[in-house]
Amino acid sequence: MSRILEFELRKAKDTIQALRANLTQAAECEVPSQERKNFKSSPEIQEPIRPLEKRALNFLVNEYLLKNEYKLSSITFSDENDDQDFELWDDVGLNIPKPPDLLQLYRNCGNSLPSPRDKSDASVGTDSGELGGHYFQQPVQKTESVQQAEVVQELEYQIGLLNSEKQSLAEQIRRLQSEIQTLRKNVSTPSAPTEEMGPSRSEMACNKNPLDNGQYLDVLGASEPECTTDSKPDPLAPTSTPTQPHTKFKSQTSHGKGPVQFDRPNRKLSPAFHQALLSFCRMSADSRLGSEVSRIADSEESVMLMLGRCLPHIVPNVLLAKRERMVVHLCQELIPLILCTACLHPEPKERDQLLHILFNLIKRPDDEQRQMILTGCVAFARHVGPTRVEAELLPQCWEQINHKYPERRLLVAESCGALAPYLPKEIRSSLVLSMLQQMLADDKADMVREAVVKSLGIIMGYIDDTDKYLQGFELMLLSLGDPSERVVSATHQVFIPAFAAWTMELGNLQSQLMPALLTRIEKLLKQGDHGLDEHKLHIFLSALQSLIPPLFALVLQNAPFTSRAKLHGDVPSIEVTRFPRPASPLQDVATIVGSREQLAALLQLYDHQLQHEGTTGWESLLWVVNQLLPQLIEIVGRINVTSSTCVHEFSRFFWRFCRTFGKIFTNTKVKPQFQEILRLSEENVDATAGNGILTKATVPIYATGVLTCYNQEEDRKLLVGFLEDVMTTLSLSHAPLGSLKASFVELGANPAYHELLLTVLWYGVVHTSALVRCTAARMFELLVKGVNETLVAQRVVPALITLSSDPEISVRISTIPAFGTIMETVTQKELLERVKMQLASFLEDPQYQDQHSLHMEIIKTFGRVGPNAEPRFRDEFVLPHLHKLALANNIQMVEVKRIDIATQLFEAYSALSCCFISEELMVNHFLPGLRCLRTDMETLSPEHEVILSSMIKECELKVENRGVGEAQGSMSIAASLVGEDAKTKFLNKMGQLTTSGAMLANVFQRKK
Repeated sequence: MSRILEFELRKAKDTIQALRANLTQAAECEVPSQERKNFKSSPEIQEPIRPLEKRALNFLVNEYLLKNEYKLSSITFSDENDDQDFELWDDVGLNIPKPPDLLQLYRNCGNSLPSPRDKSDASVGTDSGELGGHYFQQPVQKTESVQQAEVVQELEYQIGLLNSEKQSLAEQIRRLQSEIQTLRKNVSTPSAPTEEMGPSRSEMACNKNPLDNGQYLDVLGASEPECTTDSKPDPLAPTSTPTQPHTKFKSQTSHGKGPVQFDRPNRKLSPAFHQALLSFCRMSADSRLGSEVSRIADSEESVMLMLGRCLPHIVPNVLLAKRERMVVHLCQELIPLILCTACLHPEPKERDQLLHILFNLIKRPDDEQRQMILTGCVAFARHVGPTRVEAELLPQCWEQINHKYPERRLLVAESCGALAPYLPKEIRSSLVLSMLQQMLADDKADMVREAVVKSLGIIMGYIDDTDKYLQGFELMLLSLGDPSERVVSATHQVFIPAFAAWTMELGNLQSQLMPALLTRIEKLLKQGDHGLDEHKLHIFLSALQSLIPPLFALVLQNAPFTSRAKLHGDVPSIEVTRFPRPASPLQDVATIVGSREQLAALLQLYDHQLQHEGTTGWESLLWVVNQLLPQLIEIVGRINVTSSTCVHEFSRFFWRFCRTFGKIFTNTKVKPQFQEILRLSEENVDATAGNGILTKATVPIYATGVLTCYNQEEDRKLLVGFLEDVMTTLSLSHAPLGSLKASFVELGANPAYHELLLTVLWYGVVHTSALVRCTAARMFELLVKGVNETLVAQRVVPALITLSSDPEISVRISTIPAFGTIMETVTQKELLERVKMQLASFLEDPQYQDQHSLHMEIIKTFGRVGPNAEPRFRDEFVLPHLHKLALANNIQMVEVKRIDIATQLFEAYSALSCCFISEELMVNHFLPGLRCLRTDMETLSPEHEVILSSMIKECELKVENRGVGEAQGSMSIAASLVGEDAKTKFLNKMGQLTTSGAMLANVFQRKK
């Protein structure tokens, strides 16, 4: 202890030295000499106040306010000057002695003032008038030796304080050691056999010895019963050391008092789940004050001991309570006294007033302060029983439910959850549930609604009124639809697991809860013709996903082998990766079942049953296999495959589902049902309508949600084979490739699958059918953006070069989008040059001169990647070749081809107009290309011609004005059409066109 005090003393000395150095430096910042001369020569001009003068005056003003009972004014004044310590004069500085107080200054105005350093303290009783004349001389600047003497004096004073504190702490240690010895004697000596002995904490609480610690109820053991007549602890039925209604304040012992009885809900939660649920009640009992709050005195002697411990911490704060933070700290120190008095006071009116003070003690309590109050409320509840909790504590919560400060409403929301175990069950499932429901619906503060959801989850852990199931279901949907992410997260972490645990006991999880969510999903999909509400779909599907752990626990607990599960014996431990990471402890299957040992024993029997004995008579699992899975697969088949969000959501759901139920279940129950539907034959593809099962979202969800669950070699081979078969079947059937693209997009988001996807594509590159090779070329475009440049150089570009020399022209054309994407995303110069050469060969080789489809694809690719590609590639390659294509289109004799090329050129030029184009390129390529395009549009599409004329005019103006303002020249051409008349005309014409939406969006894009 002495070493700690010496360390603190050294730290205090360092702090004092640093502060003095800073203040001395600040004191040296004086007004320049020339300014001082100006002030002296012109008395009407007041010299600005110096920092030291301001701090000295502030100190004197605050001292005056305190001496004359202006305490509130003093608090406000000190808060407005929070950079100054008004309790220590030395905080002002070293270069100025402390003057007399304001009253003395006023009385001696104009007279020579005595030096306060030489003036004796009032406690000595010496009058300043009795001192000699030399004491009244004006203070001069202190010499270094005087300053050092003052520092030594100050440090000696600090040493004295620390020594005093050391003695106090040593005394406290001796007292605590004495209490420990007493407790050891109490534990070792058996008490009178009036009740059966419970846990050691209960023994201490119920012991008849009237010593201090024997007269307290400890909230730290909130999950254990105390002083109950049942030797088996029931976490759902907390009891505590009781107190009879006090007719007068007198010393009492535990003799003659029956235990406080709390309602035992008819629930079967595992102790681990119950403990994890109560862990969301945020209480504080780790600190000295928290420990004091968590215990309530039960006799006059213990009250006196508590006062002896608390008052030394309260009195100094009373003396120093000049600032708001001191007042708040003082309020915290008062909490144990308020609670003790509220518990033991005989008058109900006074108890109500004390509890009102407790809830209004701190204007805006922070997290720590709320935890302290909650700890006290729980200690009070455990001490007085459910009747008084309902009559005295709940009204305080009700009064604060609409308080203007969110911190106070947050305290109410947290109190409802913390007090749930100690309320009558009728009140718990009616009044408290209604209070929380109202706050969830009406409160505007996210943090309050988050606390409400957590408290609702705790309520669901105790509720046993079956009529409240529908209300719980509506609360779940209301919480999931909350706009705040933190509220939704709390719903998944606390409310849904607790609600699901209740439905498991009711037998409603498989019969009502999950079917209700599936029905809502199906209803949403039926309304999807008018636009699917993806947000609602996410709400329902995420709720289903959170129900997977309790569903699996239900299957285990209702299995034929459950009664044979033994905790002892050779049970293999659970692999770390056996289950997906739970969102909270309440979603951990081990917590729901009871323990990891119990779960390990059940899993061993579960796998053996599936592999060797089958599912006959296993009703809970048969429901999953015969009802849940078929319904989910049917829902998946109705999802729009182009909705990447829905595909991703269902993919994650099936992944978690399969990982939770295990590899044997996935291989024997899940995969066969998908494979039966996804028969890889042309019969499953309707080439004309494109509505075969292989074109639906079933393909990407099966590939990414089921086949990726396990990562062994055989699993990867199965995934590769499935994707190869789908690519082949869709290609040969001329079917839409949406399902295959969705699979590549979802898998491509994970770098771990890039090699696998490249293996699939290489299978397509070397396939004998040109249709499959075309599909492979198209798929490379999706994969390039996510693959690192090394793989692009080693695997992608060689494959594309191979396809670009394919005998079939359609295959070569199919590589162009992928080459364009490489130009847009890759930075390696050598790689870009290879791609540039390949594209140049397409444009300049005579064999492609009349290839209309190739030209269309190149122009479309230029318009897509041009704005984001490397500027050099755009300037030296894209714009000159677009000019050539526009010029060649002027002499195209086939009108259909001419208008196709012209329309595609218009989109490309509109997209490129947002880029910075140099004057040389503007004159040599961009403007000539636009003029050629306008020539085509004059006869083919007058609407386009009007817009092109405006663009050409603006470009010409830019070229003329380029010398006036370079910054203006860097603006995009599309952005320059912002004049109201030109803008209105431009947009009206664009609205009449039938060009693609992508082009219209690109017109107003800036270069990235």
